Amino acid sequence: MGPGYKWVALSNTTLAVLIATMDASIVIISLPAIFRGIGLDPLAPGNIGYLLWMMLGYLLVSAVLVVALGRIGDMFGRVRIYNLGFLIFAIASVALSLDPLKGGAGALWLIVGRVVQAFGGAMLTANSAAILTDAFPARQRGMALGINQITALAGQFLGLLAGGLLAAIDWRAVFWLSVPISVTGTVWSYLSLRETRPGRPGRVDWFGNITFAAGAGILLAGITYGIQPYGGSATGWGNPKVLAGLFGGVLLLALFCWIETRVAEPMFKLALFKARAFAVGNLAALLTAIARGGLQFMLIIWLQGIWLPLHGYDFKDTPLWAGIFMLPLTCGFLLAGPVSGYLSDRFGARVFSTAGLLVVAASFLGLLAVPVNFDYGVFAALLLLNGLGQGMFSSPNTSSIMGSVPPEYRGVASGMRSTFQNSGTALSIGVFFSLMVSGLATTLPSALRDGLTAHGVSAHAAARAADLPPVSTLFATFLGNNPVEHLLGPGGTDALTATQRETLTGHAFFPQLISGAFHHGLTIVFGVAAGMALVSAVASALRGGHRRAEEDGTPAAGQGEKAQPSRTNSTPS
Repeated sequence: MGPGYKWVALSNTTLAVLIATMDASIVIISLPAIFRGIGLDPLAPGNIGYLLWMMLGYLLVSAVLVVALGRIGDMFGRVRIYNLGFLIFAIASVALSLDPLKGGAGALWLIVGRVVQAFGGAMLTANSAAILTDAFPARQRGMALGINQITALAGQFLGLLAGGLLAAIDWRAVFWLSVPISVTGTVWSYLSLRETRPGRPGRVDWFGNITFAAGAGILLAGITYGIQPYGGSATGWGNPKVLAGLFGGVLLLALFCWIETRVAEPMFKLALFKARAFAVGNLAALLTAIARGGLQFMLIIWLQGIWLPLHGYDFKDTPLWAGIFMLPLTCGFLLAGPVSGYLSDRFGARVFSTAGLLVVAASFLGLLAVPVNFDYGVFAALLLLNGLGQGMFSSPNTSSIMGSVPPEYRGVASGMRSTFQNSGTALSIGVFFSLMVSGLATTLPSALRDGLTAHGVSAHAAARAADLPPVSTLFATFLGNNPVEHLLGPGGTDALTATQRETLTGHAFFPQLISGAFHHGLTIVFGVAAGMALVSAVASALRGGHRRAEEDGTPAAGQGEKAQPSRTNSTPS
């Protein structure tokens, strides 16, 4: 392929994971503009499902399909599947930007388009790490995977910033962004990328694919609907359908594991977990992804619902400024990722990944001590520290995982790694939103009712606003809407004086009202996240010692022993 091929592979795959991860988060900030554009109120009770699936549909598809697509890449050629993914992603991006429908039909068009886009994105992310692992020698693999991985993580936060900027121009501009990038990437990949290893012929594990896709999809969907209220409860964890989804998903995944130990060519190489570096690396990646997702969503709510309004920003402008004020987190990723990847090639993955997770845990503990109305300098320093820690962890961890498996299984290993990471992000939404909603449900209704009546709102209107589920209030702050205006509804402030109306719908009333309950919820969320980071650090420390990689067939830095999956039926230890 020539000495320059590895840099072509790195630049192309990095562009791919950047746009794929940006599109996973760009819609989050842009939802108010998108729903206004198609004429749909995202916070109306009947439309919350549209809102959730617009956010989570992309993540669910990415989490469920990456293993199968990585395995298919091993069989038919990683570059071939990767190129096809770029093409599908580009076509879906064009379709999303041309949504001709309004109302619920327009929302369904976007949800289906996002699912198709996620399918193409999963083909990209499932094979990009394997392509890089094939293209780079082991002594440079950590650096290459570090750049690729940190770009993917940074894309999640850059998507928030880009969504805020583009939604202010036009809601369709949110989808226009990915059209030229994906079209250019598609043409470039077809012209420049080549198969460096032949595909490994095999059979498709249909039973494994079906049970895994159904089990993971049902489980994550059940967690998603657990956020929504059910009956008199603020959350839906008592909903029989949610419980059926949770237990049914777990049973199907257990059946999937049993199938994978019985078929000759399983989709999910359970024997890869015999490699300690692979097993503990994926466990650490899962827990860190859950903690990172919780941080991302809680920061958005914290900034948009409380801090920015208290400092004079209009609610409609808070999505954009929230993305800007979170830039220290992204900068930390970008600074630490390539450096730690380069150093881990020389000194091993264990030291850098473990130290990074300890830094992440320390930053979460620091955020616990920050007041709701914080000094931005301290806040920015903690975000930078968190980003540096995650960058220190992610690059060496990815290199460790990918270097611990035989070359012929790198596609499926990349897919399994992406599955854990994407599942962690999806799980974080259900876990941390539920923790926050439960905390708000105990104090917000009475505080809201008392605060509204104290400022002249009728008892009936105040009770109606207080009876609405806390998830609506949480989503209002998440979407940059003024929650009080939404809760009172049209005409809810007509009987008030100008001064009372200005007070209720101003910058300070709602943030001050919610700050106590919100801080209680933040304490729980960041405490849990810090615990996950510490458990991940322990797992990372157990990955094994450093061995200098001399050639492609030798485990890279910090890999320990390489997994040797049996080519016959086997049960993993």
